[in-house]
Amino acid sequence: MQLREGTPADTAACVALFTASVHQLAASHYTLQQRHAWAPLQANMAFWQSHLSGLNLLLAEDARGLLGFIGYANDGHIDMLFCAPDAARSGIASALYAEAEISLVAFGVTYLYTEASLLAQPFFQRQGFHSLEPEKVQRGDISLLRYRMEKHLY
Repeated sequence: MQLREGTPADTAACVALFTASVHQLAASHYTLQQRHAWAPLQANMAFWQSHLSGLNLLLAEDARGLLGFIGYANDGHIDMLFCAPDAARSGIASALYAEAEISLVAFGVTYLYTEASLLAQPFFQRQGFHSLEPEKVQRGDISLLRYRMEKHLY
């Protein structure tokens, strides 16, 4: 596995991985309607290009292709962290997160935060994050539960 910085040319692959991850890995935590609201099968590529261009994007790849990605901001916000369904629970998310944290520490960040899905909350807890509060987010007329989480580095 190799890690590399993402580019605008990676948008379609990241969106496809995100969609597959939400629909397959999160199926045990969210209903079909919630997953469709969170990750529509017909993605708005203009939205995604804009959203990803505002983040530091790090990708994990091997000979099979894209295994996962993390998107984070220089203020310590971990915005997205997703793995391909066939690469889940194999250390990909941990490797991506560790590299992002190293970069953020080098940038001078001392506080990290995220909004973790029900599926992602245990992962972030293992990385040293603490849950602050549950929150409901609306996607159209569908409500999704997630957790605000934080981690103080020093």
